[in-house]
Amino acid sequence: MPIEKADLVAHFTRRFGEPPRWVVRAPGRVNLIGEHTDYNDGFVLPMAIDRAVWIALRPRNDRTVAVYSADYDETSEFSLDTLQRGKAGWVEYLKGTAWSLQQGGHRLVGWEGVLAGDVPLGAGLSSSAAVEMATARALAVAGLLDWKPAAMAKLGQRAENQWVGVNCGIMDQLISAAGRADHALLIDCRSLALTPVPLPSGVAVVVLDTSTRRGLIDSAYNERRGQCEAAARQFGVPALRDVTFAEFQRSAKSLDEVTRRRARHVITENERTVRAAEVMRRGDAAELGRLMAESHRSLRDDYEVSSKALDVMVECATAHEGCLGARMTGAGFGGCAMALVRAEAAQDFAAKTATAYERKTGNKPAVYVCRATNGAEVV
Repeated sequence: MPIEKADLVAHFTRRFGEPPRWVVRAPGRVNLIGEHTDYNDGFVLPMAIDRAVWIALRPRNDRTVAVYSADYDETSEFSLDTLQRGKAGWVEYLKGTAWSLQQGGHRLVGWEGVLAGDVPLGAGLSSSAAVEMATARALAVAGLLDWKPAAMAKLGQRAENQWVGVNCGIMDQLISAAGRADHALLIDCRSLALTPVPLPSGVAVVVLDTSTRRGLIDSAYNERRGQCEAAARQFGVPALRDVTFAEFQRSAKSLDEVTRRRARHVITENERTVRAAEVMRRGDAAELGRLMAESHRSLRDDYEVSSKALDVMVECATAHEGCLGARMTGAGFGGCAMALVRAEAAQDFAAKTATAYERKTGNKPAVYVCRATNGAEVV
């Protein structure tokens, strides 16, 4: 069930005997189009969703951060003066974010609070980035820091890369920090320029969790990243973002078959993403759906990061008359697909697609009809 602010405030009040001074939230995200383009300096088009990580907090008089996780029924605390890595767990995302902000020159103060989230774990909806950005927002409000979304997103990314040890791109933290209600954000992953793009009227975005989780993703991710870097070297450019499809066609024969398909996906996906932003500005939902379907085929056939469960989910989604387009979203090999659906058909679509998928796979999916929301904020 989605978290309500009033419930979190009540939980905090029961625990601490008074209401919190502040409540912050940071959302998860779904990427409409632009997959595996971020580490190629390309374009992505995510939206922040109405599933988020929330923190209710009050200041302390020392430099200790003490947090109760309602999801894990655990309390953990750490000193801002003696930050040390511990065993893997939820608190490492908080510690890593505090470490990164201090490394970035920010003076932090202690606080205590209650943390709760309704972003599904491991589903490719960026629950970890939501924790990092909620923590950054809490540290910022407690320490009276200016909230600069792009700068805070970079610090959150550094926490995940260098503290947690996950080599993610910037997209997840940036959309969680800077999302805008009723819009997606076209993000240039080289310059970090953000362009809000309105969602077409009369449509809903539906997240379709296959209830399968990613396996082999680290090795496959690193392998594909290496293949893209090798292709960029052969084209003589810093990244595949710098290669047009016409240039690719002229030189494709110089690449081995696998590298050629990997490069073709990234180059065409960048073009699809920029095109998707253009058609959204015109309100052309049908063309946006077509581009999403094309993206899935490219991810499945050229980049080979889909899975049987994801393909079945996309097939079930596109069979519904209300569906304009569907694709896998996230890194792949499991997790979620997403669909663009006529708003009036969204609930019927969700029920029928879930039933069809479960009948074909035996897996019971989770389905979320999502709204685009603001990024990390004090609420």
